[in-house]
Amino acid sequence: MFLVTETTAGSHTLQLREELLTGHRCKISPARINRRLDTVYRPPPPAPDCPFCREKVFSATPTFSTGDRICVGESVTFPNLFPFAEWHTVTVITARHDAGVFSRSEILDALSGQLQSFSGIGGYKSINWNYLPSAGASIVHPHLQGLADRRPPAIAEQYLLGGVRYLIRNGCSYWDDLVEGERNSPRYLFGDEIFWYAHHVPLGEREVRCILPVSTCEEFSSYLEPFVDGLLRILTFYRELGTYAFNMSVFFDKKKNRNGFSSFCSIISRINPNVSSTSDTAFMERLHLEPVILTLPEDLGRDFGNRK
Repeated sequence: MFLVTETTAGSHTLQLREELLTGHRCKISPARINRRLDTVYRPPPPAPDCPFCREKVFSATPTFSTGDRICVGESVTFPNLFPFAEWHTVTVITARHDAGVFSRSEILDALSGQLQSFSGIGGYKSINWNYLPSAGASIVHPHLQGLADRRPPAIAEQYLLGGVRYLIRNGCSYWDDLVEGERNSPRYLFGDEIFWYAHHVPLGEREVRCILPVSTCEEFSSYLEPFVDGLLRILTFYRELGTYAFNMSVFFDKKKNRNGFSSFCSIISRINPNVSSTSDTAFMERLHLEPVILTLPEDLGRDFGNRK
């Protein structure tokens, strides 16, 4: 499933890993952890003007065309004011501004709100989470983001196309073979029908992946509870390692196809927030492999020209 080339850089070992299906590559330099760039987590300060806190969320956020928001438990779902997808929603997970630790019901309710917001929506869907500013969250208050587009995210498209080629060539699903291969590897974490492992060619620090026994968003609801139980185990594990910030994305096919695709979740840990760690990269750049750009190249050219 992947190739490893090991070299020596000075007195340290360096690995280059490549995923054969997609061509994704990463470099792993274990010695760099000794640089100790991360800091001890400290909760963010109070935010009196937070639009996602309970006293403002129903006045500061937009509604769907029906004039409503989707409320499940404490979670509140509504359209994103600044979308970067054809369909883009936000789900405030909990009324607590600084959650720190999430309950099972909070995550279940928030994911249920996301799934409801996709009802009747076409395209390739994903559910995403930037937690804390150092992971790209522009608002600290915990929230999910749901995206749907006519074309899949770059990373999902690579797996969709690569999976079809694998199915034609081998007569079996890439994901089934991946699970069987990883089950007896040192990267296996837990789970059977819902399979959790440390991804062999990580997209980011401490990447954990979950392979789901479904391919579409519509099928996901049947597996929400065991998925949330697994997710909370990973978040607890991250905290035990001293890491609180993370990015998460769950990717789905547009419709149920015989292409061998399995939905999957990817989670990476990020540096804890500190005075110099606010990030301009989030789930889109790190997990979808699609950077969100604010400035049109044409505007940049015009602005440069205006300064001549």
